[in-house]
Amino acid sequence: MKTFIVIVSLLLAWVPSTAGNETSRRSEARVFSGRPVHTYSIVARDPKTGELGVAVQSHWFSVGSMVIWAEAGVGAIATQSFVNPAYGPEGLALMAGDVSAPETLRRLLEKDPEAAVRQVAMVDAQGNAAAHTGNLCIPAAGHHQGEGYAVQANLMLDDGVWPAMARAFETHAGDLADRLLAALEAAQEAGGDIRGRQSAAILVVRGQPTGRVWADRVFDLRVEDHPRPVEELKRLVRLSRAYNLMNQGDEHVAAERYDEALQAYAAAERLVPDNDEFIFWHAVALVSIDRLRDALPVFRRAFLMQPSWWLLVPRLAQVGLLPDDPEVIEQIQSMGPEASPPPVVPAVAAQDEEHR
Repeated sequence: MKTFIVIVSLLLAWVPSTAGNETSRRSEARVFSGRPVHTYSIVARDPKTGELGVAVQSHWFSVGSMVIWAEAGVGAIATQSFVNPAYGPEGLALMAGDVSAPETLRRLLEKDPEAAVRQVAMVDAQGNAAAHTGNLCIPAAGHHQGEGYAVQANLMLDDGVWPAMARAFETHAGDLADRLLAALEAAQEAGGDIRGRQSAAILVVRGQPTGRVWADRVFDLRVEDHPRPVEELKRLVRLSRAYNLMNQGDEHVAAERYDEALQAYAAAERLVPDNDEFIFWHAVALVSIDRLRDALPVFRRAFLMQPSWWLLVPRLAQVGLLPDDPEVIEQIQSMGPEASPPPVVPAVAAQDEEHR
């Protein structure tokens, strides 16, 4: 990460304004390394599931790319204010070596000559939380540590932001992602960043690693630039939940757990009822478990929402995702809207001889 040099006028020891002391003012400006990602965030562990999570909002572009870090079975970290992103990977490496979150934070701050402008929080896989707000973080700035979590904020409108976050996290029902989002919403309602809002992000990982990093991420979502970033982040979390359910449904079908599969597909559609893709693939799954009659009205819904699904049906038969049976394909396509054109199924391109 390229180091940005930031001159902060809010940290000057100003003298009365006159033309004669302009040079002395400039000489007293403090210079710090790191991007000025002033923001509010939360790190937490769910004691029921062991999930670890971190969420953030800021008036800074792409806040999630620098502030939030987490690893399944290890911990979660938020590094902000004049952000030093190295606290993320270095902190996770220490915690992965069985160093507690409080000791990890102590070691990182000890070697940082600019600890006074850092704001950092972390929680480990055992639920030990730690937080630091340097005495040169721009006010209002502060943090609160609770059981298995920490909230922190700087450059806020006032000092009511982080207590509001703590209350929301402790009292809100739902899973870890729900509670993290509730804390962000509470921060905004309490006044939030004095500059406004621009981006937000959430990262939730499993309590126990699977050995597949991509599978360990329950949620890994960012809103880079938006007038209401937390509202948009909530929408994306809901959509992500629905896609997770669709994936579970596919896994159940592969394992011939058909009732569980249909329950997962139905749950996904309840979360996002206007998603024609969910509806179409639900119908395809019904056909794959020999429930064509049940699938037909589901196909009809998908075709009405997006007629191009009608064109896809025979193509799926070509690659084995639907039965290569003209009668079945005809029944499915009979569910299409009357205005649908005849299917255009291009011939499969001939493969190169070397690939045959």
